[in-house]
Amino acid sequence: MSALSILNPADDLERENAKLRKIVAALMKRVEQDTDEAGAGYGLFQTAVALEAKVRARTRDLQAAMEELNAANARLEAAKAEAEGARALLANALEAVEEGFALFSPQDRLLMCNSRFGAVTPDVRERIRPGVTFEDYVAAISRSRFLQLAPGQGPEDWLAWRLRAHRSMRGHITVRFVGDRWVQVSERRTPDGGFAILQTDITELVRAERQERNKLLDDQARLVRATLDHIIQGVCIFDADRRLAGGNARMRELLELPLTLLRRGVSFEAIAAHMNARGEVGGQARQLIDWVMQDGPRSPLSLELVRANGMILDVYCRQIPDGGFVISFTDVTAERDAIRALHEMNETLEQRVAERTEELQAAHDRAERANQSKTRFLAAASHDLLQPLNAAKLFIASLAETDLNPDQRRIAERIQSAFDSVEALLGALLDISKLDAGGAQPSVAPVALARLMGPLREEFGALAAQRGLELRVVDSSAWATTDPSYMRRILQNLVANAVRYTRAGKVLVGVRRLKGAVRIEVWDTGPGIPPEMISEIFQEFRRLRQGREDDAPGMGLGLAIVERACAALGHGLEVTSRVGAGSRFSVTAPLADPPARAAAAPAPEGGEAPRDELENLIALVVDNEAEVRAGMLSLLESWGASAVDAAGLDEALRAAEELGVAPDVILADYHLDAGADGLDVIRALRARFGPIPAALITADRSDALVRRANAAQVDVLNKPVPPGRLRALLALIAPG
Repeated sequence: MSALSILNPADDLERENAKLRKIVAALMKRVEQDTDEAGAGYGLFQTAVALEAKVRARTRDLQAAMEELNAANARLEAAKAEAEGARALLANALEAVEEGFALFSPQDRLLMCNSRFGAVTPDVRERIRPGVTFEDYVAAISRSRFLQLAPGQGPEDWLAWRLRAHRSMRGHITVRFVGDRWVQVSERRTPDGGFAILQTDITELVRAERQERNKLLDDQARLVRATLDHIIQGVCIFDADRRLAGGNARMRELLELPLTLLRRGVSFEAIAAHMNARGEVGGQARQLIDWVMQDGPRSPLSLELVRANGMILDVYCRQIPDGGFVISFTDVTAERDAIRALHEMNETLEQRVAERTEELQAAHDRAERANQSKTRFLAAASHDLLQPLNAAKLFIASLAETDLNPDQRRIAERIQSAFDSVEALLGALLDISKLDAGGAQPSVAPVALARLMGPLREEFGALAAQRGLELRVVDSSAWATTDPSYMRRILQNLVANAVRYTRAGKVLVGVRRLKGAVRIEVWDTGPGIPPEMISEIFQEFRRLRQGREDDAPGMGLGLAIVERACAALGHGLEVTSRVGAGSRFSVTAPLADPPARAAAAPAPEGGEAPRDELENLIALVVDNEAEVRAGMLSLLESWGASAVDAAGLDEALRAAEELGVAPDVILADYHLDAGADGLDVIRALRARFGPIPAALITADRSDALVRRANAAQVDVLNKPVPPGRLRALLALIAPG
C-alpha cells in the first residue's frame, strides 16, 4: 500500500493538505528517533519529499480547476442574467401592447401571455397560466359570467363553436361580453406549428357603428335591415365608387371579415386585398374582382366561390341604377355535399337503370352519327376514289392495244382483271354506303349465277394455290333474282374470307336448288368459329385472331358488308360452323327463269372493231386531272382516233378553235375545278359548234344526275370507264 493510498480523492483541498502535513511530521519524527538506521531513515525522508512535491502539484491543479469552475459559473450567471433580461424585455414589450396577446406551443399549451389577455374575464384570469391547454382555456371562458351568450345558446354550444373556429384557423372572430363589450380574436400559425392569439377590444368601434347606423336608418330602413339580417344569404351593397354602403350579419359570417373592413366607406379593393392575404383570391374570385373593377355597365354575374376552409358560396352580382352594385352570397356547401353524396351512392335501382339507359342511348346516338358521317364521307369521296382507278384502267387498256408477247399480254390481262375486281369492290362499297344513307336502292333482275361464280376461279385461284389450298367452284345453270353488283360483292367477300382463314384443305363454292329459291354455299375446312362468336364476325372492324388471317390484308369489313348487302337485297344469310372442322356460309335468293334473250352473249369489252374504224374520229377530252387526260389520250390514240384535251371550259374552247373544226365527240368529266361541271362544258361547246355527241364520265351514280344527262341528250359512263363500252360508244359516233 503506497503512502498516497491513504488520501481520499473526495476530500477537499484543506483536509488533504492537513493529512499530508501530519504524514510528513510523523515521518520526520521517525527519522529523528531512528538515527542509527540511517539507510531506512533516508528512504523515509525521500518518500516525504516526493509526497510533498505531489501535494504541491495536486494543489496547483486543484487551484486551476477551481479558477476555471469559477469562471464558468461567472459566465453562466451572466448568460442567465442576460436571458432573464431578454425575457423581461419581451414581457415588458408584450405588456406595452394594447391588445391581449398569448403564445401557444404546437401541442396547444400556453407558453406566455400578457396581462391584458383574458382581462375581459377576470373571474377565470387565475386559470390562464403557462402550461394550460387551449381547450381548457376556452372551456373556462365558456363558463365565465362575463361572456355574453346568444339567445338559446349555452356554454357547451359556445365552446363547440369556438373549437370549430380554432380548428379551421379562421382569420378573425368576434366575441361579445357583458356590458356591451366586444373583442375581436385573431389567430395566426407560427412557423414551428404553434399559434398566437391577439385580442383587440373593438367595443368603441362597434358602438360607433351602431350609433351611426341608428342615426341613418329610418323605419323603412330598419325593416330592410331586419329583413337582410334574417335571410340566409349574405348581402353587401357598394356605391358607384366601389365603397361599402351596407351589408348584413350573414355576409360577415360567410366571409369572416374583420369589423374594420365592414365599416361604411371601406373600398372593395381593401376587402379584396384582405382576401388575397388569406390566399382566397384566384380562379372564380378573380372573375368576381374583374367584374367589379370594370367600368361602364356590367351584365349580371353568377359564379361559385370555394373558400380556403372548404365552404362553397353561390355568388350573384348585379349592378344597380346609380352605378353601384349588390353582391349576394349563399352557402351551398351542404347542398353540394348532398348532391355529391347522392351521385356517389346511386341509391336506387331506378336511377341506375335510367343512367345506364341514357348512356346506352348516347352511345347509340354517337354510333348513328359516326355511321352517318362515314356514309356521307364515302359518298362524297367516290369521285376521288375512282379518279386514279379510272386513269389506271385507261392506261392498261392502252397497253393492251400495243404489241405484247404472250407473257406480257397475260400479265396485262391479270392486271386488268384485278382492277376490274377493285372497281367492283369500290362500286359495291359506295352503293352500300348510299343504302345506309337511304340514297340508293339495289337494281334487282334475273341474273345467271354462272356469270357471278365463274370469275371467282380466276380471282382467287392463284391466292388459294399460293396457300396450298384447293379452290373448287362448281358451275351452275341456275338464275336468281338479285342485283349482280351486290351479289358479286357478297360472293367475293365470302370466298376471300374462306381462303384467308383456312390453313389447309379446300374451299368449295356451289349452288343448291330449293323450292322457289337457290342457295349459294361457300364451304371451307378452316378452324371453325365458336358459337358465342358467330354474332361478332358480322361487326365492322372485327377479325377473329385465329388461322392465317395475319398473312393476308383486311380490315374486318368483309362480313359486315355481306350482312348489309343481304339485308338490302332481302336475301337470307346463314352460318354453320364447327370448331376444328370448318364453316359454311350460305346466301338464299329467289329462283328466276332465264329471259328469252339469255342465249345472246354480251358484247365483248373491246377488240372486235377494226383499228381503222376510229381513225377519222376527233375526240375532245375534258378533265381536271392531268393523269386521267393522259390515260384517255393514250387509249384513244391506240385505237387510231385523234384526240385533244382540256382541263376546263376555257381550254376546251381554245382547243376547238385551234382545230378549226368541231370535234366529233366530247368526253367530259362531271366534277371540274371552280365548281363547274361537265354538263356546263358540253352545253357551252354545243352553243358554239352545234349539236356534238357527248358522253359524261362520272363517279356519281345518282338517279338525279342520270335524269339531267338524259334531258341534255348526253350519254353517261360511270367510273372507272370500261374500255369496251367506251369503244362501242365511239364506234357508233365515228364518221362513216
